[in-house]
Amino acid sequence: MPRERRPERDEREGRCGMRVLLSTYGSRGDVEPLVALAVQLQALGAEVRMCAPPDEEFTELLTREGVPLVPFDRPWRSWERPPTAEERQQRVADFIAAQYETVAETAAGCDVIVATAMSQFVGPSVAEELGIPYRYVLFCPDVLDGLDGQGFDELFGKPINSHRASIGLPPVGDVGEFLFTARPLLAADPALGPWRGPEGFDVVQTGARILTDERPLPAELQAFLDAGEQPVYAGFGSMRTVDEDSARAVIEAIRAHGRRVLVGRGWAGLTLIDDRADCFAIGEVNQQRLFDRVAAVVHHGGAGTTTTAARAGAPQVVVPQGGDQVYWAGRVTELGIGAAHDGSTPTVESLSAALRTALTPETRARATAVAGGIRTDGATTAAKLVLAGDAAERL
Repeated sequence: MPRERRPERDEREGRCGMRVLLSTYGSRGDVEPLVALAVQLQALGAEVRMCAPPDEEFTELLTREGVPLVPFDRPWRSWERPPTAEERQQRVADFIAAQYETVAETAAGCDVIVATAMSQFVGPSVAEELGIPYRYVLFCPDVLDGLDGQGFDELFGKPINSHRASIGLPPVGDVGEFLFTARPLLAADPALGPWRGPEGFDVVQTGARILTDERPLPAELQAFLDAGEQPVYAGFGSMRTVDEDSARAVIEAIRAHGRRVLVGRGWAGLTLIDDRADCFAIGEVNQQRLFDRVAAVVHHGGAGTTTTAARAGAPQVVVPQGGDQVYWAGRVTELGIGAAHDGSTPTVESLSAALRTALTPETRARATAVAGGIRTDGATTAAKLVLAGDAAERL
């Protein structure tokens, strides 16, 4: 049965003190921007709750930033691999089952739900049950056209409407608008990811949600950086599709350019290929500080990593593993701040060719110029819009 709607609040209460539920089910690139939004909402006087995966690094992040976490039962790392096209609908049903009860219980008493990543499959239905507004955040302007040539009705309509029927809600007619709303918030920098369509979505581009990181770099890493010329960083974040052979190719390609190497272990658990002193492996660190100290960044093309490298003025080589990473690889090339690798599996030769472009003085100069235009107010802008509400926002 539909849940009891919240009572209307006295308009004299104003917007300060609003209760906001943020919900995301995804990787670091989905969690951290929502934490940045939470911090700004709290600064404006809102009471914030955040549903997120219980993976250790996310728990530590929210604790460090003082954001109350309501964890889902299932860690994000427990999803072993992306689904095939045939498995996609069942995976959506599984995502719904992993989140719905937690989101529905946590949303009780809240005034608005803001969701991103896989929480888009449950957030709108919970908001409808409670009679409260719902806002969706996307990080890439290139995700509103469907997937693999299929529309959202065909892709996701069946599992979404099956779940809605089970909780007493009517079926959804336009699944794309259900997932993203007609007026989603685009958390991408206008220079890096400008909004260019498609029609039918009244997108509000707030700018990237950057969470300021003041943590120092570990002493051993600092010592490595100080011991020689700037290294090239290579890391693939939460991507577990990068295997040992690819890691070896990356290291050898960087060495072929006479550069030292920093390897980010990431979720793939990448390791060094030998014990030479020109190569150093690191875990999760403050990339905002690190990317100021490197000659280039080789990465998968996540929105967060692309933005952090661009903001630091570090040339980039993007080796996209899928999804919106292909878009960011293209933007890095279009802007002249690096190179896109052709395909997801690098060889020594293919990556060396991309590095040849990224390591030129011209690319460094262009990356420095673009860095000066990256906005840092995206989280603040989005927080004000969420608290103002759609009607006030339009005014």
